[in-house]
Amino acid sequence: MTRRCLAVVALAAAVVLLTGCGNLGLPDPATSQGDTSRDLWRVFVWTAISIGAIVYVLVGFVVLKGRRTVTDGEPSQRQYNVPVEIVYTALPLVIVGVLFGLSIRTERDVTGTSPDPDLTVHVIGFQWQWQFKYEGTDVVVTGVPGKQPELVLPAGERVRLQLESVDVVHSFWVPDFIEKRDLTPRVENAVEININQPGQWPGYCSEFCGLDHTDMRFTVRALPADEFRTWLASGGAAA
Repeated sequence: MTRRCLAVVALAAAVVLLTGCGNLGLPDPATSQGDTSRDLWRVFVWTAISIGAIVYVLVGFVVLKGRRTVTDGEPSQRQYNVPVEIVYTALPLVIVGVLFGLSIRTERDVTGTSPDPDLTVHVIGFQWQWQFKYEGTDVVVTGVPGKQPELVLPAGERVRLQLESVDVVHSFWVPDFIEKRDLTPRVENAVEININQPGQWPGYCSEFCGLDHTDMRFTVRALPADEFRTWLASGGAAA
């Protein structure tokens, strides 16, 4: 019976280790802010796995060591162990404090905005499409029924997305950015991103906003900085 239990524990540990590889269920982040969020996620998951493993090992130790036979006498009646009680009281407080500090630092890095971004794009959500206005230019990309708009951005530069809604609450979500942000009427909201490398990713409205909510989709295409400048100078015709 003991061997069978050990085999089950070993199998469970192997499954946990295999599922813990890579990004632990997250997509590969496309932005530096996504990298920061993924790193925090890894810390939380591995902390949870470690604590769970310790708990199961201690439970198994107590079960195996505390088995009683007919010839055994009365088990120990000791009511407390001060050093152990101090450890299991202080250690969780330390773990929570460290995780809280890391969360605050990550939130500051992910939600922080700079006074002078390389590019500002006004992302306007309306029922049921998107419009992208490139500040300082005449370039405007507007989605229409049956045709998703494309948000073209430079890779390797800091981009501010100024989020606006003209009717109801929408939500700007690109899964590969590992974050989303709401567009709320009469509320100024912005998110800044640094896209790691050129590529293309799907985006969605992740807040139910009415009848054709499922049609509020768009794509993000990141170009090398020089190609993006050429695209922008051409009035966005390449899109």
